[in-house]
Amino acid sequence: MGRRRKSDHEDDGSQSSARSTGDGDEQEAVSTNEGPQEEEEDVGVDELAKGLGGVSLGPKLSVDQITAPKELRQVADMIKSGKFNKILILTGAGVSVSAGIPDFRTPGTGLYDNLQKYNLPFAEAVFDIGFYRKNPEPFVQLAGQLWPGIAHSPTLTHSFISLLERKKMLLRNYTQNIDCLDVIAGVSEDKMVECHGHFRTASCISCNSPFDGNECKRIIVEERQAPKCRSCGGRVKPDIVFFGEQLPPLYHRRVRQDTRNADLLIVMGTSLLVGPVNGIPEMMKRDCPRILINRERVGNFGKRKRDVFHAGDCDDTVSLLCRLLGWEEELIELNESTRVKEEKKSGFSL
Repeated sequence: MGRRRKSDHEDDGSQSSARSTGDGDEQEAVSTNEGPQEEEEDVGVDELAKGLGGVSLGPKLSVDQITAPKELRQVADMIKSGKFNKILILTGAGVSVSAGIPDFRTPGTGLYDNLQKYNLPFAEAVFDIGFYRKNPEPFVQLAGQLWPGIAHSPTLTHSFISLLERKKMLLRNYTQNIDCLDVIAGVSEDKMVECHGHFRTASCISCNSPFDGNECKRIIVEERQAPKCRSCGGRVKPDIVFFGEQLPPLYHRRVRQDTRNADLLIVMGTSLLVGPVNGIPEMMKRDCPRILINRERVGNFGKRKRDVFHAGDCDDTVSLLCRLLGWEEELIELNESTRVKEEKKSGFSL
């Protein structure tokens, strides 16, 4: 009879990071056998039945189907049922930490705890519109390292979202991140709501005149300067939302209709501390199942009958979920096809 695996859960973490907000327990396969290792094989139902007095257990089950946490088997069954083809995704920094992008608030490792060299009056000033107007250099230096497509590749979680779209199950992906990794992973822009903006376009902070996104990237990444508006001479920045700015109009146009139309919500890697995006789970219809994959339980998850919470690392959880769905090979192939080429990489350094 094949060996079984158990999942060890390590709960660790700060609620607002990625591996601190969304990636939590790491699951590690351990063998219960000692001595020489055998090749992994499915646990046969006939052999299991013998231990139960010959009771039939139905179709043959894989090791993952037997040992996976109950809540993940429940999620896999929901997706396999074919009843859910309008899935709404909500993600935070937790889905990008394994790509090498730090979250914002985790003590010690978060971005805000590692900006001392910029001599900021307060950590959040690096994304403050008033401060950028007076002193753009800290943001320019940081953006030169964080610019999407240069050094960071999509994670397995980003690829999972892209895979949902390929399988015609994705209604919309709401992300609080500005790293564009969802789009790099293959999620169509019309399936995205980048709640806090993105780097693909740019504009003047004084007169709002549009500025070519590629030129903005060249000036910031290569020259390490803040671009200047050709219309009024004001400062230009990528169209990411700074403190003191409104969310993109697209968010307000879509959020009410999407939360009404969705038949399943999956929230991953977020502390749900930042509004108004943190209100999305409560906007869902009362009969809509809500799934939280996060290091900690956040928001009001657990208050509704159809809520499902799995405490764990986002990538590890997505990998196991795709094994249960029979999607693992597709997930890995898709992820590998979107990796940033090695020659482009220039490690992030705070």
